[in-house]
Amino acid sequence: MDTARIEKRIGIRASTDAIWEVISNLPGWSDWNPIEKDVEGTIAFGGQMGLTETIEGLPPRKVIARVVEWQPYAQLVWAENRGLWFRSMRYFEIEQLEQPGSCIAANGIVFSGLRGEMYFDKHRARLRHSVDAIAEAWKAAAEEPEA
Repeated sequence: MDTARIEKRIGIRASTDAIWEVISNLPGWSDWNPIEKDVEGTIAFGGQMGLTETIEGLPPRKVIARVVEWQPYAQLVWAENRGLWFRSMRYFEIEQLEQPGSCIAANGIVFSGLRGEMYFDKHRARLRHSVDAIAEAWKAAAEEPEA
């Protein structure tokens, strides 16, 4: 099966705890994430996640997905079957660097199946903008000093 991927990696000056806190607080996503809104669900293997995807230039889309992989302070991955020959996998990863309080964070989408590749090709610029915007917003939220 063929796949297409879009990813943004970014340096964040925060601990893995602070970065994970932003991700694990599902109700708080609407406060920082410009694309994925109204997130709810359970971060657990097989847990269901629901959200509204608001990619600029596309109609809002309700997403129902399953958590396929997660590791606290390191990774959250969910997958969505979007019809025949179309599956998407959404991921967030955190990598601690040698310098304390510094991490590399990645977020991205992997599309698989013939229709997944066609969707990726058609909307590549919008998807790139969305993944970049999420990375910048995640960084800002994680680096924000606590009040």
